[in-house]
Amino acid sequence: MYFANKEYFLLLLLLIPYVLWYFLYRRKTEPAMRMSDTFPYQFAPKSWRVRTLHLPMLLRTFAFVMIACILARPQTHQSWGEKTVEGIDIMLAMDVSTSMLAEDLRPNRLEAAKDVAAEFISGRPDDNIGLCIFAGEAFTQCPMTTDHQSLLNLLLNVRTDIAANGLIENGTAIGMGLANAVARLRDSKAKSKVVILLTDGSNNSGDISPMTAAELAKKYKIRVYTIAVGTDKVARYPQIVGGTIQYVNMQADIDTKTLKNIAAATSGNFYRATNKAELKKIYKDIDKLEKSKLDVKKFSKHYEAFMPFAIAAIIALLLEALLRTTLYRRIP
Repeated sequence: MYFANKEYFLLLLLLIPYVLWYFLYRRKTEPAMRMSDTFPYQFAPKSWRVRTLHLPMLLRTFAFVMIACILARPQTHQSWGEKTVEGIDIMLAMDVSTSMLAEDLRPNRLEAAKDVAAEFISGRPDDNIGLCIFAGEAFTQCPMTTDHQSLLNLLLNVRTDIAANGLIENGTAIGMGLANAVARLRDSKAKSKVVILLTDGSNNSGDISPMTAAELAKKYKIRVYTIAVGTDKVARYPQIVGGTIQYVNMQADIDTKTLKNIAAATSGNFYRATNKAELKKIYKDIDKLEKSKLDVKKFSKHYEAFMPFAIAAIIALLLEALLRTTLYRRIP
């Protein structure tokens, strides 16, 4: 911790005249009772109230010191750090089309995929991980980063309503999603570069075909692990009808052949997940990937740290006022 405005500590010099006034001048102005002889009181025992007579003054002094510290702006240190860690560069490409609301995985395909992906991210603290999402279009939700807390926050905010509300086209643009992830990884210097592509459908949108995107990934030595999520039969799907939600049976439409071809072309693997347990197992298998060295720079931002001083000052002032008007109250 350091203080941004140290000049305010000069205010502490005001305590010198205050202490002198308290012990010298103020004592002379206090009312006194005249007695012919004080000898009988010379060896009289002193009560705890007499021994702590100056406690209110000490509390006022302490509060003043705390206020001076607040004005000096205590802050945490900001610092740059650089270290070499073992990791790989990973882009998660996640399907957010409305079909991901199907409930063959609990609570639905999208939420199950988010939960397992979050667990995967938390288990790889040294990796550069990013996230792109796609429906009928694709965009980067989070570029590659080692700040996994920010990544997790952005992942948890992923919803299918961006397609349902018309913010992007609905559909399944697998080629666009993969191409977007490849674009984020192509300039990476990591030894291992990986895309984890998760979808529950077949390519029906976008300007780039899945195999064209796979060839781009192969060119930049990026391995693609494809995950087909969802049942191969029918699944319960919530549909809004007349302002109410009704469930219909949705037939599975997953192009596993294309996903297998993408994985094979890039030396990756294809996985099939029909439930959440299988999805977790898939991510555990991917977690065994080769690691490579990365140079990571970390920046620690400074924050204002006045609150402990403010709390201490308020407590001291309240306690001083309470003692002065009760236990140490003076009657002239």
